[in-house]
Amino acid sequence: MRRAVTERARCRHPAPPTPAHIGDWASQVTSIAIVRLDAAGRVRSWNPGAERIKGYTAREIIGSAFARFYRPQERERHLPAQLLERAARVGSAEDTGWRVRADGSLFWAREVITALRAEDSTLTGYVTLTRDLTAEKRAEDEREAFLRAFAHDHLSPVTALRGYIDLLEEAAPEHHALIERISTVSDHLVSMMSELTGHVSGTPAAECESVALGTLVREASALVLSDGEFHRLRIAGDRRLRVMTHAAMLRRAVANVIDNAAKYSSDDIGVTISEHDGEAEIAVTDTGRGIAPEDVASIFSPFQRGRLADADDGGSGLGLASVREIVERLGGRVDLTSALDAGTTVTLTLPLSL
Repeated sequence: MRRAVTERARCRHPAPPTPAHIGDWASQVTSIAIVRLDAAGRVRSWNPGAERIKGYTAREIIGSAFARFYRPQERERHLPAQLLERAARVGSAEDTGWRVRADGSLFWAREVITALRAEDSTLTGYVTLTRDLTAEKRAEDEREAFLRAFAHDHLSPVTALRGYIDLLEEAAPEHHALIERISTVSDHLVSMMSELTGHVSGTPAAECESVALGTLVREASALVLSDGEFHRLRIAGDRRLRVMTHAAMLRRAVANVIDNAAKYSSDDIGVTISEHDGEAEIAVTDTGRGIAPEDVASIFSPFQRGRLADADDGGSGLGLASVREIVERLGGRVDLTSALDAGTTVTLTLPLSL
């Protein structure tokens, strides 16, 4: 009997490994700082990613307050304590901003703090995950600085162009219609640069104004149609219908739609202006090749030109994406219907007032 018990003991499977046998997975992560805090916000564990990103060794930082990683101005307004309080209250908290390394240098961080609780819901501490996004922040700042400088420098030659146009109006009154179109284009360039500058700097967009849609459609057409193409434009409906909107932005959206209609068809370009249920509609119709049914759902996505597009058509697939982005910013929507070899209609629907 004893022999049988001994044999069974030899066949017994080993016990499954405990977490201690597996090892601490956080100790293998070097790309993200993983830090455990106690309930009072003091550091209790420190992984290699934290040492690489924040510059402290575990021996140097264990026991220190969580607030040590923040700049004095954040500590003065109690941001570290507020983040911990928010995590304790709702389960987690997120923040993006400058953090301080051991040598005093700053890095741009994305931080997620998660509260830890015992089975009885008692708060036992926190885990913080921190990513160093300094390289991405620097690249973004450089792009914004370039755009600000470009927009500023672009205004100088456009302003000079406006002066030359004024001189032409005096010297060649017989070409008034053509000069007026050139003037419209130059004014639009100024508006676009102002919009770009405001977008980069975070300043509010220009105030909305009352706009006659018939006039705006003609102005938008002048931006993209040559003299030889302008005769293709057919405007119908209520040209005097007015909306309260940002004129430069809407003009840009309408110009993109008309440009597409001109590019993908050779017959008339129909624009119908109407009002339905307190909304204004601008419907632009062409009689071109149309859009494949499989492409209609994705045609407003950036760089999507559709399978029927030809290399000779020009364009990059950004026009309709820009139209949708602008119209939605103006509180409206864009719809598209198309039939193969029959044409396409793009309808911009806008509130009569913002």
